[in-house]
Amino acid sequence: MLFNSYIFILFFLPLCVAVYFFLYHFKAGRAARLWLLCMSLWFYGYFNPSYVLIICGSILGNFGISRFLLRQHLNGRSRTGKAGMLLGVAANVALLFYFKYFDFFLENINALFHTDFVLQKIVLPLGISFFTFQQISYVVDSWRGETKQYSLLDYAVFVSFFPQLVAGPIVLHDELIPQLLDEKKHKMDAMHLSRGMYFFAVGLFKKVIVADTLGNLVALGFGGIEILTCPDVLLVIVCFALQLYYDFSGYSDMATGIASLFNISLPVNFHSPYKARSILEFWDRWHMTLTRFLRRYIYFPLGGSRRGRIRTYLNILIVFLVSGFWHGANWTFVVWGLLHGLAEVLTRRFRNTWDRIPGLIQWFFTFGFVSFAFLIFRADTLEQAYIMFRKVAKLESFHITSSMLDGLTLPEARHLEELLFPGGLPGPEGCIRLCIFLITVLGVTLGTKNCQEQEFVCTKRNLVMTVGMLTWSIVSLSGISTFLYFNF
Repeated sequence: MLFNSYIFILFFLPLCVAVYFFLYHFKAGRAARLWLLCMSLWFYGYFNPSYVLIICGSILGNFGISRFLLRQHLNGRSRTGKAGMLLGVAANVALLFYFKYFDFFLENINALFHTDFVLQKIVLPLGISFFTFQQISYVVDSWRGETKQYSLLDYAVFVSFFPQLVAGPIVLHDELIPQLLDEKKHKMDAMHLSRGMYFFAVGLFKKVIVADTLGNLVALGFGGIEILTCPDVLLVIVCFALQLYYDFSGYSDMATGIASLFNISLPVNFHSPYKARSILEFWDRWHMTLTRFLRRYIYFPLGGSRRGRIRTYLNILIVFLVSGFWHGANWTFVVWGLLHGLAEVLTRRFRNTWDRIPGLIQWFFTFGFVSFAFLIFRADTLEQAYIMFRKVAKLESFHITSSMLDGLTLPEARHLEELLFPGGLPGPEGCIRLCIFLITVLGVTLGTKNCQEQEFVCTKRNLVMTVGMLTWSIVSLSGISTFLYFNF
C-alpha cells in the first residue's frame, strides 16, 4: 500500500489509529499491538499477499536465533554465541541475496563464462533491504547481550511497523520497542496528532507536488537520451538529485508523521544533506540511519580507524561498496558506491587543504559531485550513464530542447498563469516556468530547515499549512506513483 493513495489516507490510516487507541482505552494492550501487527501485514501485502509469508518467515527465524543468542550470552557461552550470530547474519544475507541478487549473479556468470543459466525472474519483495538490515542489527545486538526478552508479538511489531517498513528509517530495537510498551504513550495526545498530521502533510507535498513533478522531466530525459543536448543532461542531473531527495525525504517525513499519530518517535533520517560542504558531511546528513547501520555493524567491526591510515581507507571503501550493492543489483550502484568511497577517502586524506577552501566553493563541488554521481545511480546501465556524461563533456549544443522546457509543468501553475497573464507569459514560457520552479525548489532546499530540524509548535500558521498542503496533494493524487526507494 502507498502512503500517497486514497485508500491509505482516507481509510487505512484513520481506522488503524482509531482502533489502536480504542483497544488501549479498554486496557487491551496485547490486542492493540496485535491489531497494529495485522494492519502492518495488510499494508505490506496489499499488492502481493505472498510478501506476507516472506516477512513472517523472516521474523520467526530471526526471533528464534536472537532468543538463542541472548541465552548464550547470559550463560557465558561466547564461542557458541558467536557461531550462532554469524549463522544468523549469513541466513539474512542469503535471503537478501536470493531475492535481490540471484538473477544478477547468474547474468554476470553467463556473461563472464559464456554459460546459459536461465534467469529466475524473481520478484523483489518490497522493503526487504530495510527489514533485513533491521533484523541483522537485532541479531548482532542479541549476541552482544543488548536486547531484552521481548515477546514474539513485540518483536514482530518492531520489524513490521508499517510507517518505516518498506523504506525506512532503519530503526534499532531500543528506539521502538520501549515506546510501544510505554504506558504513557497509550493514550491519544493532541500535540502528537498535530505534529503527525503536519509532518505527513509536508512529506506528502514533497512527494506529490515536488518529487513527482521533477520526475516527469527526469523520465523524459532518460526516455530519449539520444536527442539530449548538454544543457538537457545538466538539467536532468540537477532534477534527479532534487527528485530523489524530495521523494525519499518526503517518505521519511510521512513515516515520522504517521508514527507520531501512535505517539512513537522515529529517528531522523535527513538533516538538509544538500547544504553539506564535504562528502563527509553529506553522509552525516543523508540517509542517516543507513550510515549509522554501516558504521556500527560493518565499519567498526572491521576495525574502523584504529588500525592505521591504509586500513582505515580500505574499511571505508568496503563500507561504501556494501552501501552501493545494498541499493540494487546493478553495476551502476556498485560504481556509485565506490565513487563515494573514493571521495570520502580523498577528503580525509587532504582534509587540511579542503578546509582552507571557501565554503561556497566547497558546497558547489560537493553538490556537483553528489548530483553527477546520482546520474550513475539513476542510469539503467553504465553505458547509458557514459553516453550522458559524454554529451556534457563534448559541449556540442547549448540550447534546451522544447520538450524538456515543458517537462516541469504543474496543472495548478497553468491555471494561475491564465489568471495572471491572459495573453500568455512574456518571453519563452517553458523557460520561465522551468526557472521559477527550479529556483523555488533550490531556494527552499538550501535556505530553509528540514521539518525534522524544526521544533514543532501547534499554531494557526502550521494548521493552515497542514490543511493547505494536504488538500493540494490529495487533489493531485490522480497520478499515483511509487516511491523511488521501493526499488531498493
